[in-house]
Amino acid sequence: MSTARTDAGSILACGEVRTCLLPTRDPLDEPTAVRLLRLRTDERVRVSRHPSRQVVSPEVLTGVDCPLPADTGTRVRAVGTVRARAVLVEGRVLQSSAFFSLAGAGTDRRQPWGHYLVRPGLLVPVGRLPEQAVARGFLLGHRPGQLDIGSIAESLVARVSRQHRVLDLDPPLTTADTRLRWAAARTAPGDRPTVLFTKDEDGLRVVELRLPPDTAPGDAAGLCEDLALHDWLLTTVADKLDGLRTGAADHRADSLVLGPLVDHVLHLWMPRARVDRALHPVWEQLDETPGYGRQWKTLTQRIRDRLALLSLRSRQEVPAPGRPDTIL
Repeated sequence: MSTARTDAGSILACGEVRTCLLPTRDPLDEPTAVRLLRLRTDERVRVSRHPSRQVVSPEVLTGVDCPLPADTGTRVRAVGTVRARAVLVEGRVLQSSAFFSLAGAGTDRRQPWGHYLVRPGLLVPVGRLPEQAVARGFLLGHRPGQLDIGSIAESLVARVSRQHRVLDLDPPLTTADTRLRWAAARTAPGDRPTVLFTKDEDGLRVVELRLPPDTAPGDAAGLCEDLALHDWLLTTVADKLDGLRTGAADHRADSLVLGPLVDHVLHLWMPRARVDRALHPVWEQLDETPGYGRQWKTLTQRIRDRLALLSLRSRQEVPAPGRPDTIL
């Protein structure tokens, strides 16, 4: 059975990413973060310290045997395993990522489970695979009874967040969780990677990628985790700034919002830090249109300007030493 295709347009991988603020007051130190993400005892938690600290759990496999979503309504059964992992960035932002790749050729009948378990993260169709219909159907969303890897990613977030012995469930600021669904197809050899990033009405992020034929599914997932993280950072900061009133008299209320952003969020912006170099053109496109880098720079400058204004007003409101507040 062939497990790969190299023709342009064939499906490389699909997945979903959940991103949220870790529900705890202070960022976790490295030993605690490692303990939190030790999801399996037979594999080590991976730690990367530069240019920022990132802790990645061992991968967890989920066996599936169900129809794939297809926008044509065609019933396409697939069997195999979905890979899932948790990522903790600087002890502060938690991500869960579930993804799979598709075999380029299916089987005429279902095989014993051992056949699929030796191919982790690969789904093998039973019968013919209408690749484009499946890719479009996956991005549109599943129907009841079809593959739902979003629930796999969500259950992993819940599994990590339930560890009350490690987490105090008292985050320093309230933020919205985000969902990013992605599908990657292969480009023709020599073509540049491309990306189409859209947001649905319900806030779901949908990413359509075309990546080099030799891109590993794990690298594609890593790219999408990076996109999801920085989209979450932009969303969080923009939402908090939109909630502040211009010229508000309650300086302390402003500080309670801006302070946690500075302490826990702003230093996390490091796009492409762990993305395979061959996939960097994806970020270059997002910097050009819609201009993620420029937007982040503008938002962070607004925060600095607001904090500077708060500091100035605070100094003006403090009476000079030796002078009475009121002259009678």
